[in-house]
Amino acid sequence: MALTLAQIKAAKPSDKPMKLSDEHGMYLFVNRSGKYWRFDYRFGGKRKTMSIGVFPAVGLAQARQALYEARALLSKGMDPMKQNGSAEAVMEEKSRNDFESVARDWIKNMEETWASEHESRVRRSLENWVFPWIGAKTASEIHAADLLSVARRIEEAGRLETAHRVVSVCGQVFRYAMACGKAYRDPSQDLRGALKPYRSKPRAAVTSKARLAEVLCAIDGYAGNFQTRLALRLLPLVFVRPKELRLMEWAEVDLDAGLWSIPGPKMKMRLPHVVPLARQAIRILQEIKPLSGSSGDVRFVFPGVRDKGQPLSNMTLNAALQRLGFDTQDEITSHGFRTVASTFLHELGFPSDAIELQLAHRIGGVRGVYMRSQYLDQRKAMMQAWADFLDSIKSDNRAAV
Repeated sequence: MALTLAQIKAAKPSDKPMKLSDEHGMYLFVNRSGKYWRFDYRFGGKRKTMSIGVFPAVGLAQARQALYEARALLSKGMDPMKQNGSAEAVMEEKSRNDFESVARDWIKNMEETWASEHESRVRRSLENWVFPWIGAKTASEIHAADLLSVARRIEEAGRLETAHRVVSVCGQVFRYAMACGKAYRDPSQDLRGALKPYRSKPRAAVTSKARLAEVLCAIDGYAGNFQTRLALRLLPLVFVRPKELRLMEWAEVDLDAGLWSIPGPKMKMRLPHVVPLARQAIRILQEIKPLSGSSGDVRFVFPGVRDKGQPLSNMTLNAALQRLGFDTQDEITSHGFRTVASTFLHELGFPSDAIELQLAHRIGGVRGVYMRSQYLDQRKAMMQAWADFLDSIKSDNRAAV
């Protein structure tokens, strides 16, 4: 009966050696010093034992691949222990080129340019959906059919968008492997048209002035936690990503200059970002300051409800919108204020470049550097006009009631 990973992990090294049989003569030998893959076979009338590797450095899938190759040599009348050096040496070389190792090297190579949240998301997707199935194979051994099998499992779980994203990530790993001389081609290119199509759903966001005014007035009347209410009031005025607002620190804020300077590591694009603060935004920060910014002991502008040493939790803002009666699936989310701002600022006639810069969307090259420096005054005027616009539609809403 074939071994499972759970059985292997549960086997505890002890003074009494034991053998856990897998299949076709391979077994895991467990003693007080560790767990060793071995393969018993007969060649030339003699019984032999081939050492395959040490668990967990050599995983179950890798050990079975080595067993498969050893049995193939035996079927040709060749002694696997005499071919290509020791099995352990061969496995050690293969382990450096297996897809999982190459993928982790790629992640390590890219992590300085990624936000930590993105790095975690990429790593988890590979660990959950890819490594258990093809991680032990060398990058050059993986074919389009192997990758399609991975994608089909994800599709069967009802995660169509995830399937497309995982295949795309695998393609990036293969291209990295090709550059490192560890793969000959990228099999993800052969999957075009093979995956089930999906239609991405835009983030929920209101699209009319009247409904936006209702949302803003409801936020002003939020009866929940004080710092949550002020964070919700500030978010439409600055339209940063919710995580960036939650991690806002007093050390980044200059109320006199009316600027919030967000360090690059906190941004999705890993570039420093400056947010001009309208008068309305400054008043909100002055209102929260007695709670979190007066003593200097609190790092975050919007500290956690239970622990002031931590920021608001990642669910707080959407939960507050839900408490106000808004549908965060189809109507408005905390992230949706970015879409709202983009839509209405374009309607108000502001330049697309200034809007894109304020949304912290990537504008590359020399043009991007130039624009970040030259558009600051224009963005200051735009952010004040935006705050005044929000006040005006709230006033119109209250007058109509």
